[in-house]
Amino acid sequence: MEHVRNITVSREFHLLVFSNSEEHRYIISIGLLLMYLLAVLGNLLIIVLVCLVPQLHTPMYFFLCNLAAQDIVSASALLPKLMAIIFTGVKSISFYSCMAQLFLYVSSSDFPLLAIMAYDRYVAICIPLRYHLIMNPRFCILLMAMSWIFCVTNGLCYTSLASRLSYCRLNINHIFCEIVSLVKLSCSDTSLINTLIIVDVPLIGMFPFGLILTSYAYIIYTILKMRTSAAKLKTFSSCSSHLTVVLLYSGTCISLYMKPVSESSQEVDKLLSLIYLGFIPMLNPLVYSLRNRQVLSAAKIVFTKYFLNSVEN
Repeated sequence: MEHVRNITVSREFHLLVFSNSEEHRYIISIGLLLMYLLAVLGNLLIIVLVCLVPQLHTPMYFFLCNLAAQDIVSASALLPKLMAIIFTGVKSISFYSCMAQLFLYVSSSDFPLLAIMAYDRYVAICIPLRYHLIMNPRFCILLMAMSWIFCVTNGLCYTSLASRLSYCRLNINHIFCEIVSLVKLSCSDTSLINTLIIVDVPLIGMFPFGLILTSYAYIIYTILKMRTSAAKLKTFSSCSSHLTVVLLYSGTCISLYMKPVSESSQEVDKLLSLIYLGFIPMLNPLVYSLRNRQVLSAAKIVFTKYFLNSVEN
């Protein structure tokens, strides 16, 4: 068995990606390149705005900055290699690159952070008088550190277990090194990693999603108790961007893991994974900028202060 593992380490996996990608490889490659550039540049812009504009030095935008960083990681884990495969037709990926891709994918899970952001909106809307007392800088940093540590540790666990498996087949029928697809290729005992997957689904998926639903149940109840429609609209607008992002992520995940199995389900899985890891990270900056006056105002401030001044000088 150790001999099989050594052969696997020294050889390469093959990502089969989309079945009909060769027919339209140039169009798909250009689309993926645009998606990647928009995702990285858009999220970098969010990070720069939050860092440079004092008006955005609040818990909500601190968490948004971290969400942007996670989106950059998740998009970078998938899209560059996928572009290279589709454009060149060379589907190989080294064992260590595959493990690195798996680690980055698992480590950039957004649901724990989205749950933290939902709690922030709950405190801001339901108990506003205690908001600054509860969401103080120390507590926000602690929440964010716990989220990153948990996700990175989770990624290390998956990568460590996957790297110890022996693989009898090397063709991964997916667009990236996804853990379930890797387990299917193994000819060794996968009971430990399967147990981790079973434990991980409620821990990193259902539990944060439950916290998000609970937070928004209280938020909606508080909004409905408000007397004027203007107050209701103003309060709802403060969490509408986050709610949009939650719906995008949860809708994609539910479609990915709860759809019925069919002959074309593998291709649908690939498309949904691309939406989750590429398309949604590209949309997030647009959602938070187009629906948020503070972000638009901050962009104008930075553009005027740094860009126009440099041109004039």
